[in-house]
Amino acid sequence: MRGSGGAVAVITAWLLVSWVGARAQPASPPAVDRQSLADAWWTGPMLAPNATTLPRGHFLIEPYFYDVKGDHSNGFGSLTYVNYGLLDRLTVGLIPTAGFNQVTNGPGSSGVGMGDLTVQAQYRLTKFHEGSWVPTTSIAAQEGLPTGKYDRLGERPSDGLGSGAYTTTLALYTQTYFWLPNRRILRMRCNLTQSFSRSVDVEDVSVYGTEAGFRGQAKPGGASYVDASWEYSLTRRWVLALDATYRHSSDTRTTGYNIADPAPARIRLNSGSSDAFGFAPAIEYSWKPTLGVLLGTRLIPASHNTKATITPAVAINFVH
Repeated sequence: MRGSGGAVAVITAWLLVSWVGARAQPASPPAVDRQSLADAWWTGPMLAPNATTLPRGHFLIEPYFYDVKGDHSNGFGSLTYVNYGLLDRLTVGLIPTAGFNQVTNGPGSSGVGMGDLTVQAQYRLTKFHEGSWVPTTSIAAQEGLPTGKYDRLGERPSDGLGSGAYTTTLALYTQTYFWLPNRRILRMRCNLTQSFSRSVDVEDVSVYGTEAGFRGQAKPGGASYVDASWEYSLTRRWVLALDATYRHSSDTRTTGYNIADPAPARIRLNSGSSDAFGFAPAIEYSWKPTLGVLLGTRLIPASHNTKATITPAVAINFVH
C-alpha cells in the first residue's frame, strides 16, 4: 500500500521506545518509592482512544471543541464520546458530531449543523498488571451513520458536514505503563484502525466536488490510521501528552452525469490517494481521578494530497 512506510516508521518507533522502557523496568515487585498508578490521574491524550474498557455500569462523557484552521478556512466543530460499561470487558457508546464552516472565498455555513453519528463497541482482550510485559489490549468496531448533510448544498457548499456513506471501522487498541529513571510514570498507547465505506448516491452540489445538476454515485476510499501516544505524569494532577499519527486514504471515485447538459456525458472525478502525518502535543489537568480537562493542538503539515492544518482543541473528561 502506498504510504505504508510511514505507518511502519510510527510502529517501529513505538516498539523501540517500549523495548527501552521494558528494559528499564524489571518484571519484579514495584519499588516502594516510585510513583503508584493510583497517584497518576489522566484524561487521555488528544487523539488516541483508551484501550481500557469501563467497569460494568459506569459511563464516560468527553466532549471536544476544536477549530480546524486551514489557509482560507476555519472548521469549528465538536464531537462527544458517550460510553457505557455494559460488561467489565465490553464498552458500548456513540459519538455525535456537529460543526460550522467559515471560508474566506465564499459563503460559510448557514448555521451549526450535525455531522455523521458513530456508534461503537469495544471488547477488552488483556489487562496490564505491574511486573508483567502484557499491555492492555482491546478490539473495537465502529459504524459511521450518514446523519450529516453532504449533497444538495445549493449555494452553500460549506453546509456539507457529512459523507453520506455508511462507514465501518475496525480497530486494535493497546496501552501500557513504564516507570522512568526518575520514578515517574510514562503511559503509552498504540492504536491501529482500518475503515471501509459503502457507495452513496449523490445529487447536485456535494462534498465530493460535484456541481448543480449532477446525478451519480460516490465511493469513498478506505483509510488506514496509526496513532502512537505518550503521556508523562508530571505530578498527580498535571500530565504532558503527545500523539504522533499517520493516515493513508485511498482514492475516492465519483461517477455520474449532469442532467442540465443537452447530451449528458459521463463525469468521472477522482480525489487521488493521500497521506497525512500529524502531531498533537497537549497538557492535561485533573481536579480528581474522574474529572479533568485537556488543552492541545493537532499539527498536520502539507504532504501528499494533504493541506496543512492547525487544530487547537479543548476537551473535558468525566467518568462516573
